[in-house]
Amino acid sequence: MKLYDELPVDHKLASVYRYGAGVCGGILLAFGCLGFADELRPFDTQGAHIAGMSTNGLLSLLSVAFGLLLVCGAVLGGSVASTLNMVVGALFVLSGLIHLFILDRAANVLGFGMTNVVFSFVMGLLIATFGMYGRVSSRLPHDNPYWRRRHPRQAAREALATRRRRARAALAPAVLSNGSRPGAS
Repeated sequence: MKLYDELPVDHKLASVYRYGAGVCGGILLAFGCLGFADELRPFDTQGAHIAGMSTNGLLSLLSVAFGLLLVCGAVLGGSVASTLNMVVGALFVLSGLIHLFILDRAANVLGFGMTNVVFSFVMGLLIATFGMYGRVSSRLPHDNPYWRRRHPRQAAREALATRRRRARAALAPAVLSNGSRPGAS
């Protein structure tokens, strides 16, 4: 099963992926641009404070890069945005975990502080949630395209049963009007 083939292009879930990626990408772009505006040194491990978080030139560059990546995903939309959101969200959570262990050490080349770690966790979970919305769940509704893709036989049986019910409902007025059942002789 290929994840990028599962969601129809015009499905309503695509707007969740698109707007989620766009908003999160915009936040990252703003943070990165504010860092560039302060002309920060690239590998300053102390980091200047912008929007309550410490940053340096390298972190600003990465923020702009990931912000642009998410905005591009928002422009493309659909399954591309969903998959991109899940991957970027996982990378942010992983970054938060790694930086949690290297705070106040020389290996902290991005100048992370505790607020950056918390932001990384929150932003990562938010981005990943936007990416997984309607795609990952134990109880997807049966009209969800992901559920239908994962259960093709049951989806076909349910579609056939729905068509039969509609056909019976359409024939019901005919039975009442002449008193006999259609097809019976």
